[in-house]
Amino acid sequence: MPEQNHVPRIEYLRVQNYRALQNLELKKIAPLTVFLGPNGSGKSTIFDVFAFLSECFSVGLRKAWDRRGRFRELRTRDAEGPIEIELKYREKPSSPLITYHLAIDEGLHGAYVASEWLQWRRGQRGKPFRFLDFQSGAGRVVSGDMPDEQDQRIDEQLDSPEMLAVNTLGQFTRHPRVSALRRFITGWYLSYLTADQMRAVPEAGPQERLSATGDNLPNVIQYLKERHPGRLEEILATLSQRVPRLEKVESQFLADGRLLLQIKDAPFERPILAKFASDGTLKMLAYLSLLYDPDPPQLVGIEEPENQLHPRLLPELAEECRAASARTQLMVTTHSPFFVNGLRPEEVWVLYRDERGYTQARRAADMPGVTEFMAEGALLGHLWAEGYFDVGDPLTALGGPRYPQR
Repeated sequence: MPEQNHVPRIEYLRVQNYRALQNLELKKIAPLTVFLGPNGSGKSTIFDVFAFLSECFSVGLRKAWDRRGRFRELRTRDAEGPIEIELKYREKPSSPLITYHLAIDEGLHGAYVASEWLQWRRGQRGKPFRFLDFQSGAGRVVSGDMPDEQDQRIDEQLDSPEMLAVNTLGQFTRHPRVSALRRFITGWYLSYLTADQMRAVPEAGPQERLSATGDNLPNVIQYLKERHPGRLEEILATLSQRVPRLEKVESQFLADGRLLLQIKDAPFERPILAKFASDGTLKMLAYLSLLYDPDPPQLVGIEEPENQLHPRLLPELAEECRAASARTQLMVTTHSPFFVNGLRPEEVWVLYRDERGYTQARRAADMPGVTEFMAEGALLGHLWAEGYFDVGDPLTALGGPRYPQR
């Protein structure tokens, strides 16, 4: 894969009052971050935080809010106050840490942005400076490439309090830092790949990016074949190592203008249609197309990649995710110890529910004994499955704190 690009990196996440995430804080988030835990521990909820924020930018707050049942379904039970999401990120390794804070509340006329701000501290010392600060659709922003405390603040009034200031003002080149965040969030890719969708026969035409469900996989193969044949060869070479005797994957044009995906196995002369290929073959092809993307999204989310894949393939897939994280940031949810066997302790966050039913998280690297066990040759997924983690036991109902089996 190509060398690392200077892509933005999220280093911190705090979520309040979002479903089971009553007060969740994640520090030291790695380029590859995997959320592990038993069923119902909150993995998909964290994934949905990123999906919700991305949809607020792409389709608007109201649609993203309504899709999730509004406050009735979104706000943590028995909680009061707005839903809050806070990210800390760097645009590149040498740039200052920027904090983006978003608080959403609901009034008589629906959801609105209660507060939204961006701040940074340009030097090692000094007070953090908010260069964008909005409440209920009105606020101030400091323009320029490197906004600072003494720069002029510009008063702005949005058309509606349900509009996000970063999404609106980020469309103007006079706010480069705001625009950079807008590009970052609108470019996120969150996958919900299903083998059934990949068996679709779409309209012909090359497409650069895999859709969320993977229903345009033939179009992506066509795009790679036409524009990046070397990258397609890499993908198919890797796929042939995972799927015995696989020789070729091609997109064929039909007379009615649609595109058919065909897969050829040795020693048979004729390829089979994608609709007759195994779920695992299609899922692995889709993941490799995503991970080997010549121009990947700046953040990629993959939910439960172990579905339909043989367990022996999962450690290698984890390694390929790590290689891809040099060019993008990856967030993955899983409950497969086989996938976790290919990971490092600093890449894994273990989720569990506390006695009140709220999601909590512990980084595997911060658990006593885990690093020492791995130094002696233990695999991380085996340690989790055998109960050596002090939280997130897959055999308990809540997976909360316990005495490890040592």
